[in-house]
This record gives sequence, structure tokens and C-alpha cells, in this order.
Amino acid sequence: MSGFKDVFERIETKFLLDEMQYKELMKRLENMAAIDSYGKTSILNIYFDTPDYRLIERSLEKPVYKEKLRLRTYGVASDDTNAFIEIKKKYKGVVYKRRISMPYSEAMDYLVNGKEPKETSQISNEIDYFLKYYKGIRPAMAISYDRIAMAGIRDPELRITFDTNIRWRTDKLSLKEGNVGKDILLPGQHLMELKIAGAMSVEMARLLDELNIRQTSFSKYGRGYQDLMSQKLMEAKEENNKIAMFRKAV
Repeated sequence: MSGFKDVFERIETKFLLDEMQYKELMKRLENMAAIDSYGKTSILNIYFDTPDYRLIERSLEKPVYKEKLRLRTYGVASDDTNAFIEIKKKYKGVVYKRRISMPYSEAMDYLVNGKEPKETSQISNEIDYFLKYYKGIRPAMAISYDRIAMAGIRDPELRITFDTNIRWRTDKLSLKEGNVGKDILLPGQHLMELKIAGAMSVEMARLLDELNIRQTSFSKYGRGYQDLMSQKLMEAKEENNKIAMFRKAV
């Protein structure tokens, strides 16, 4: 997808909307922002982490500084699909994202099998350091969703996204699988992200207040990880119950 920036620095604010809030907000945004040329897009990600989930556990503690590494494609991947390897960092509320692109198969060879990329750069050197620093880092979870992105009409720096069908899985960690997995959002919910270079405009703040849309803390990978841990805890309890019943029977 041409025209994509390799370096970002911005403030990202998240809001969880129900269906009524979403529909009313879309009406009110008509003179402020327009849906971009890609329309609705499926975004597929693989998040990389250590075997003990060091990165996401630290992120959920909400430290001043946190970072993550992911592989992303827009649409279901094939070997030659353009893929983005991204380092995303957050420091004191400001998001910094740096990324390189290459065919999907080459990206997987690089991140999983340690094969050097065909082209190197300052950003690829940063990714190399990241992979070496976090020992045992490997594909940990796939996060996928459908997105509608909007750009400001008068303010070109304004970007608003709406994500639905957010799903996670820890098996079949290939972006060739598409948007499949366990749902994170409830039916009718939309995750909105407001991405701006500086402070939110008065107009936008007033609009969100009128619709009772409140800021929330939301990490897609974080929610998926919490679901995974809840699932493992439930499975452990069921196994313990089976053992207890067996012992009681004998």
C-alpha cells in the first residue's frame, strides 16, 4: 500500500462506542472527516513476545515507557503480500512507531528464522537490537480486526479509526489465516481511536461530550492476553476438579 509513512509520532486516544453512539457520531463527523480511499480494511497482526509474555505483562502495568513488536498486513497475506514490521513505543502518552516493509514470506524468515533482510536501514538495525535484547522472542498472538479509517477534511493531521470484529488466537500464527479467532468486543461495539499530533480540538471534544463518549484504556493484545490467561485458569480449575473427583471416587 503506497503512501504509508515509516515513522509516526502522535497521541492516540481510545473510546469504546455502542452501536447507537457509532451511528450518531458518523453522522456528526460528515463535515469534519471523510473515510479514506481504502474504505473498510481487514488488518492482521502477529505480536511477538518472550515465552513468559514479558512485553505484554509490562505493558499492562501501564509504565511510563513501553514497547512492542508486531508484523502487520492489510488483508489476508500471501507470500508476496507487502508486510510491515513495526516497533511501537509509548512514552508519557506519546506514541512513536517505526516500521519497515518487505514481502510477507521474507518478513517471517527474518523474524522467526533469523534470515537477514535484503535491505538494511536504521529502523532495521533497531529491530535487530529488539530481537536480540528480548531473549527467546517469538510469535505469541495473532490479533485481527476490520477497520474503517477517516482523515480530517480541514485538518489533514487528524485521523480517526473504527475497529470491529477484533479477534485473537494463539494457534495457527500465520497471517494467511485471515480474521479468525475469539472475539474481544461485544456485539455492536466499536473501538474508536483518535490519532492527533497535539491537543484534541474543541469541536471534537464537544462532540464526544454531547454523545457521552468517554476515553478508555484499551489494548487489543492486552485484552487477548487477559482472555488467554482467564482461559488457562479455567482449564486448570477444571483439571483440578477432575483430579479431586477421581481421588474421592477411589
